[in-house]
Amino acid sequence: MTWLVTGGAGYIGAHVVRAFAADGIDVVVIDDLSSGKPEFLLDGVPFVEANLLDTDTVRKTLDGVSGVVHLAGYKYAGVSVEKPMHTYTQNVSAMVSLLNAMADTGVRNIVFSSSAGVYGTPEDEVVTEQTKPDPQSPYGETKLVGEWLLADQAKAVELHHTSLRYFNVVGSGDPKVYDASPYNLFPIVCNLLTQGKVPQIYGTDHPTPDGTSVKDYVHVADLARAHVAAARALDSGKTLEPVYNLGSGTGTSVRQIMDAARRVTGIDFTPGEAPRRPGDPSRVVASGELAARDLEWKNTHTVDEMFASAWESWPRS
Repeated sequence: MTWLVTGGAGYIGAHVVRAFAADGIDVVVIDDLSSGKPEFLLDGVPFVEANLLDTDTVRKTLDGVSGVVHLAGYKYAGVSVEKPMHTYTQNVSAMVSLLNAMADTGVRNIVFSSSAGVYGTPEDEVVTEQTKPDPQSPYGETKLVGEWLLADQAKAVELHHTSLRYFNVVGSGDPKVYDASPYNLFPIVCNLLTQGKVPQIYGTDHPTPDGTSVKDYVHVADLARAHVAAARALDSGKTLEPVYNLGSGTGTSVRQIMDAARRVTGIDFTPGEAPRRPGDPSRVVASGELAARDLEWKNTHTVDEMFASAWESWPRS
C-alpha cells in the first residue's frame, strides 16, 4: 500500500505525509515547490518535483501507487479574485491532468482536499454536508468543480473517492513545519508578535458574543489523521460519503484567539481594532459528525494548544 500525496511539501501536505508514515503507509510526494518548502519534506520519502499539469510525469509517478491524496493547488481565496485564470489552471486543469493519469495507470482511490470555501457565507448556524454550496471566490468555485470532476469521473471509470472540506486549519504537529501563509490569522499573529508589533482585529461589530467573527479552527495534525483513515477505508473497498466536513462543531472568535496568543506567548498586548473587511462572514462553524462516524475524526486540541504549537514552530531569525 503506497499513496501519492500531491502538494506534500506544503504545510498541510507535510503533515499528511507524516501521518501516513506514522501509520506505516508508504508515501510518494509530488510538488512543484511553488508554495511548498523542501525543508518540509520527510527524510526517506521519495519526492518528484513537478507540476500536475505535466501529465507524463504524473503518470510515471503513479507507478506502484494504490491511491492519491490530492492537496496540490492554489489556495489563496482573496488573491484568486485577482488571478482567476491562474487559480482555475492550477486547481481545475491540473486536477483533470491528475485524473487522466490515474485512469491511464489504473489508480482507483483518491482523497481530495476541498474547502469550506465552497459554502461562501452560509446562513446555517452550523454548517453540515447538506448546506447548499455558494462559493464566493474563484478559489471556492474551483474546489466545488473539483468535487464535480470526481463525481463525473466515477460515473465513467472505476473511481473510489471522497472530498474533505477543510475549515480553518491551524497549529503544527512538527516543530519543523509551520503555516507560512501571509493571509491566515495564526501566522499573521505569530509574525507580528515576533517583530514586536501588535496584531489587529478587523471587525468588532459582528452579531457575535464579543463582536468579532467566529470561525471553526481545527488542528492540522488531527486533520492529517483523517486523511489516513479515509485512505485506509477506500483501500479496503469501503464506500465513503462523497464529502465530509472536517469541522469541530464549535467556534472560536478572533478576540479569543488573541487572548490565547497572550496567554501562550506571555506577551502582554492589546490588539488594535479596525473596520471589518468586505465579505468576512460573522460566523462559520461546521458539524464534523459524519467524519467522526466514518473517519474517527476528532479535533483533540484546545485553542491554547493550537496556538502554542503554531508559536513553537514559527521561524525566528
